[in-house]
Amino acid sequence: MTTRKPELLAPAGDMERLQMAVAYGADAVYLAGGEFGMRAFAGNFSPEELADAVRLCHSRGVAVHVTCNTMPRDEEVDRLPDWLAFLDRTGVDAVIVADVGVLALAKRHAPHVAIHISTQASVVNHQSARAWHDLGASRVILARELSLDEIARIRDKAPPELELEAFVHGAMCVSYSGRCLLSNYMTGAGRDSNRGSCAQPCRYQYALVEEKRPGEYFPIREEDGATYILNSRDLCMIDHMDDLLRVGLTSLKIEGRAKSAYYTAVVTGAYRHAIDAAAAGEPLSPVWRAEVDKVSHRHYSTGFYYGQPGQYVHSARYLRDWQIVAVVVSCAPDGRAVVSLRNKCAAGEALELVGPGVEPLPLTAAGMTLPDGSPLAEARTPQMQFCLRLPRQVPPLSILRRPAALSPREGTPG
Repeated sequence: MTTRKPELLAPAGDMERLQMAVAYGADAVYLAGGEFGMRAFAGNFSPEELADAVRLCHSRGVAVHVTCNTMPRDEEVDRLPDWLAFLDRTGVDAVIVADVGVLALAKRHAPHVAIHISTQASVVNHQSARAWHDLGASRVILARELSLDEIARIRDKAPPELELEAFVHGAMCVSYSGRCLLSNYMTGAGRDSNRGSCAQPCRYQYALVEEKRPGEYFPIREEDGATYILNSRDLCMIDHMDDLLRVGLTSLKIEGRAKSAYYTAVVTGAYRHAIDAAAAGEPLSPVWRAEVDKVSHRHYSTGFYYGQPGQYVHSARYLRDWQIVAVVVSCAPDGRAVVSLRNKCAAGEALELVGPGVEPLPLTAAGMTLPDGSPLAEARTPQMQFCLRLPRQVPPLSILRRPAALSPREGTPG
């Protein structure tokens, strides 16, 4: 069993999120085009954007994995050969598939692209892993239902050259490996979970209605009055990096292509430090451990790695204690920075700065001006650029944020 440093694989829902993933330390990113990916409502990439993404990532030594892991219908399959051939020409490093027919097409039309088997394929034993390898896969992304001991056994019995990937952070699904039909039946639009359009009906609050008493609702409650009986907690394994390295995983994957650029940056940065510290035999600094609590998330668990994770059944809403304010565009050696606004910012406001390799640093918004040098008391227009003084020079894509003291603790994802 190997103990080499695993790859850190980060989500890239669009170009901004990809740039954040690369800047904050990802070894590889996974993304999708307009079709065939399991996050239809992420920004995703046009062919031109995808080609740009590959060039950017490869210039930084970062691999690009493209998701083709939906369960495509017949008319969709007919469009796959052209898309796969495009990925091959573009220099994509890997394609993620769940359907054996898509795998066969990828071998034929993208012969220079590695094939990774999606978690949607529900690989939970070494024989399944070996079978996919025999069909041409170089990696399997293991089902989220596995424990660490089960992963270790698969690693011992699977072909040694077969790579193993597993999720270590992000949203989980109440259904087996995400194979769910609830969304299809609960939405009039027929949003198919297995084709990237899940409406997350597992997060709904349900009640019973008796056939002969329409309009009379009987709440479904646990003993403590909880009603969100299908709701799943988020996965967070940052405190258990030594165990993840011990079982011989090739790649550690962060969920979240539909989440914000701020989420991508902060979680990628935290896990970059966690992996590096564990590989060096050092403890993770509490500064970086605290970062995963500064993004929008549901109540955390360790998933199935140590047994049943349990569910949080009191609500399906998010914990959100911090809010992004601005992103650094450029910064001079004296700390004079040009930033791009995300949420309004007033002169004199208490903020926190964090960036690629930059530990969180408190500051006061000072010296705010417009680009022409005129004083600025408050920046209010999203995406507007303005200047302010930072305590030190920091890299582009560093982030200014503040505690969400004026917002409810439970809010929307960010």
